[in-house]
Amino acid sequence: MDEEEALARLIALAGTSAPDAALLRAVVEEASELGARRALARLGLADEAARDDVSDLRQLLGAWRDAKKSAWAAVVDWAVRCGLALVVVGLAMKLGLPGLLK
Repeated sequence: MDEEEALARLIALAGTSAPDAALLRAVVEEASELGARRALARLGLADEAARDDVSDLRQLLGAWRDAKKSAWAAVVDWAVRCGLALVVVGLAMKLGLPGLLK
């Protein structure tokens, strides 16, 4: 018996009598399991390789985040260095150090 048949039988059983908590819970569990399987199938994640695919995607996303973080750190580092270099050149010009080199 597949999940759709099991769910149909549970719903039919719930319709014939006053449903108790256990029956309602069974209906909800079967319906949610069936819905989850359908959603995964629509996303293409219903096969055996899906776990590895999701793991690979998580690793790729982590690597992308690390690379982005490193790139921003490098940009900030270079900006600070350029700013400090401009301050040093400005101080040298203000103190007349280029005249001493002649």
